[in-house]
Amino acid sequence: MPRYAFEDFTPGSAQMLGPYTVTKEALLAFAREYDAQPFHVDEIAAKDSFVGTLIASGWHTCCINMRLLADGMILDSASMGSPGIEEVKWLKPVRPGDTLRSRMTVLESRPSKSRPSIGLVRFGFEMLNQADETVFTQKNWVMFGRRDSEPVKGSGRSVLAAEASAMPDHTPKRELPHISSNPYFEDLVIGEAEELGSYTFEPDDIVRFARQFDPQRFHVDAHAAKESLFGALCASGWHTASIWMKLMVEYRNRIRANALSHGARPARLGPSPGFTDLKWLKPAYAGDTLTYRSTVTGKRVSNSRPGWGLVFYHNSATNQHGEEVFSFEGMVFWERRP
Repeated sequence: MPRYAFEDFTPGSAQMLGPYTVTKEALLAFAREYDAQPFHVDEIAAKDSFVGTLIASGWHTCCINMRLLADGMILDSASMGSPGIEEVKWLKPVRPGDTLRSRMTVLESRPSKSRPSIGLVRFGFEMLNQADETVFTQKNWVMFGRRDSEPVKGSGRSVLAAEASAMPDHTPKRELPHISSNPYFEDLVIGEAEELGSYTFEPDDIVRFARQFDPQRFHVDAHAAKESLFGALCASGWHTASIWMKLMVEYRNRIRANALSHGARPARLGPSPGFTDLKWLKPAYAGDTLTYRSTVTGKRVSNSRPGWGLVFYHNSATNQHGEEVFSFEGMVFWERRP
């Protein structure tokens, strides 16, 4: 029997997870695969970037926090996954050699509205570096089995959809025009959208990612996954998010190459301060193909960074059946026209 069930999480209780040292090799490996922006993959290019030095991808930091949570508690619990993330803030850069710890606090708990045998726990995370500086914060819900309840099998699609849909959603769903090519901050129009690309989640790929960052049984063991809430092997939510970042970078690189071929200097993107309202609405099962899209929802000139603006956007992914699997509200620093 797992040590932690829903009833074991008392609001106000806290524990420290970690430590975890971010090696340069690991930082570069993650960034090259999922977030190959210059300030994540090239020390020389990073010196001339918005940041000025080589730093870890924010999505890598999220995945490290997931690994600390897995080792510190989740793998010895009745965890049934998460319906989403309320908020992430990337407050300070994570650099090669940094040693991270994460303070986990139980904020609240409640029984599931859709399945009485499941309870939801809301956690707050504060990640600290070796200088005790806060580099990252996160708030999210996790689903747990209730003690002495019968195991829940194979109903992950409906349970996840119900709990994720209960989270706030401030983005209208509508058909939107395409983003103009090579846009600077001034060129972006609210409501413009673009399809970033598609990605098929193969079983080996799901397991490889999960073993490194999120080794829960339904992500790493096809047989055990059959007996889980989800009923079959499915990708870690952080894997689906990392693939969004991968396709976004590849999409921007295509725009950059097109601009350079016409003798224009392409607009640059800076780092992201964070995101809100991330929802995992349905599992991404082995063999599923997800198509990712991004829509501009707002923008404002940066007060702290001359020559830059802050752009807000809604991101989503649908599977081959046209079902929305994943969505979140993001933001990023965007270069203004010289």
